[in-house]
Amino acid sequence: MSWLKPADAGFAVRSKLADLGYGAKLFLRLMVRGAQSLRRFGLVRDQIHFLGNYSLAIIAVSGLFVGFVLGLQMYYALQRYGSSEALGLLVALSLVRELGPVVAALLFTGRAGTSLTAEIGLMKAGEQLSAMEMMAVDPVQRILAPRFWAGVITMPLLAAVFSAVGIMGGYVVGVLMLGVDPGAFWGQMQGGVDVWRDVGNGVIKSIVFGFTVTFIALLQGYVAQPTPEGVSRATTRTVVMASLSVLGLDFLLTAMMFSI
Repeated sequence: MSWLKPADAGFAVRSKLADLGYGAKLFLRLMVRGAQSLRRFGLVRDQIHFLGNYSLAIIAVSGLFVGFVLGLQMYYALQRYGSSEALGLLVALSLVRELGPVVAALLFTGRAGTSLTAEIGLMKAGEQLSAMEMMAVDPVQRILAPRFWAGVITMPLLAAVFSAVGIMGGYVVGVLMLGVDPGAFWGQMQGGVDVWRDVGNGVIKSIVFGFTVTFIALLQGYVAQPTPEGVSRATTRTVVMASLSVLGLDFLLTAMMFSI
């Protein structure tokens, strides 16, 4: 078995550093050009409809079933200690702190992130981006920036829908099916969930996830090889990289939020 040669290792490291540098350069261009693209908010509005409205069904249905599962699991766990009245509090905290932002971001990656990568990759394969540059139209400002800001705006809204529907799913299972007192369900939730520390932390997470997932999707589409195989590989990279980034950032953000 032959070992990896130093030249090959150096080339791989240099290639990865070049990719990171190109990604950082594109991110800076998005930040600079993105402020100008917000002046034409109609472009951003159309992308919000594309990303948010078409992702709403899977977010709502998934949130409902996650709420069902949380209601069942936590009810039987709390019943051992005679604390089933705290079901609403635990369901709400689990959703607004963790499961709402994280699961919504993973679903957003699979539904909207892959669509963005495939769309940008097909534009590149069809030389539409090159044609725009030939006409002195910046594709970053005209194509990428509206989609980037639409993803950042849409992600917190979808996470809020996921959490709200999940809480209703926990209510259906806990109150209507298992007989938990509805006053205790909502009262414990109202008294134990802090708007800034719990809901606010979840909103911050969803905004960070929106930045990360949308940028990864756009970057992979923008650097994809202009072939059907290149676009398919870029779509796969989007799912893998965005999902791992969401899970890693969730750990870091949770550690930071509980340490402050």
